[in-house]
Amino acid sequence: MGAVERASMDVVVAGGGLAGLVAARRLAESGADVTLFERRDEIGGRVRSREVDGYTLDRGFQVLFPAYPAAQRELDLDALDLQRFTPGATIARDGERSVLSDPLRNPGSALETLVNDEVTLRDKLRLFRLQRELRGRSVDEILRRGGSSIEAYLAGRGFSDGFVDAFAAPFYGGITLDRSLSTDSAVFEYTFKMLTEGSTAVPADGMGAITAQLAERAHEAGVAVETGTAVEDVTPVGDAQATVDVVAGGESLTADAAVVATDPKTASELTGVEAITTEARSCVTVHVGLPSGNRPPMGKRIVLNADDDRPNSVAPMSGVAPDYAPDGRTLYSATFLGQQDASDDELFEEARAALASWYPGASFAELELIGVDRIDFAQFAQSPGFRAGLPAVDAPDGAVALAGDYTRWSSIQGALESGRVAAETAADF
Repeated sequence: MGAVERASMDVVVAGGGLAGLVAARRLAESGADVTLFERRDEIGGRVRSREVDGYTLDRGFQVLFPAYPAAQRELDLDALDLQRFTPGATIARDGERSVLSDPLRNPGSALETLVNDEVTLRDKLRLFRLQRELRGRSVDEILRRGGSSIEAYLAGRGFSDGFVDAFAAPFYGGITLDRSLSTDSAVFEYTFKMLTEGSTAVPADGMGAITAQLAERAHEAGVAVETGTAVEDVTPVGDAQATVDVVAGGESLTADAAVVATDPKTASELTGVEAITTEARSCVTVHVGLPSGNRPPMGKRIVLNADDDRPNSVAPMSGVAPDYAPDGRTLYSATFLGQQDASDDELFEEARAALASWYPGASFAELELIGVDRIDFAQFAQSPGFRAGLPAVDAPDGAVALAGDYTRWSSIQGALESGRVAAETAADF
């Protein structure tokens, strides 16, 4: 007798962020009938953009590292029309600025980097040595390393306190939302490798273009997407818990498998998996606009606050991606780490004061507040050794899989990769 073909699976995906969209699309492409439920009226999870008075505002300051393996696999990078930051950063203090860059990728900055007295020559040589060392390591090997804090890692490699205070703390404070550098060193090594082997970029139409592309590909694969509908319960049932009862929007349905790709707190409540971390890193991003004629000479580099975290950094969004601002205007994003008690107007004034102190030759009298994003859960905390405590994709009971960066590490790479792994896991239930 010939082999009996398995009937098409019915799969429910809870959550329309990056992980959920990748999982849904991959399952649909494998032949499953997939319905994705998103509790918000729009998809995107933490990666979204909105339009305000002609400006494109990402949900907090976010960037894409095109060198991420999962980004290269899951995204059409050419179609995103990526706009790239200049490598390195500007280190700013009251009335002072200096540049630290990679002369190999940005030869025009070689002299500025050489004469930068914020970072010693030995520190610059240590950076080049680290760059060569990581080039020879795979990303999987890097993630298996770690176990110490970034602060201890840098000290162990001989980097000076001046380098840490002026560059590493604000730069990696922006990446990990942790200026104290208490994050696992594997995150440092991974992102440093991506930065030095690739670029830092945003899509021309905003970070939300990433989500829109994933959603379009999911639709083309046959995924049914229902927004404004929350998944309220996921319960494995039947013999060996081989099917799943799902309650979504108050209605019940039965599926052969489910993928839970919600925020960590909701995922833990739906699945009962206590290993899902809910310890959060927060931030507040203040978006400000200025007439183009008044713009400071920021170029396409991120500006780091070497003195304190008020704000931690400022990014020239329209300097990098001109369509982020309407004609005749420029857009900047100032990021404050942690939750902030100060009002939107107070944070705006702090951002104005910082810019004025860093660029005394520019005028900020016409600076205006465009929008503010207060993000309580921007990343999950990644203390040394955090990966040992992450939940497995198949940790829930029955035919339920987890998809989210909290199964890998807090990043776009982690989210995209988790979607792939969850789809493969669910397809085997």
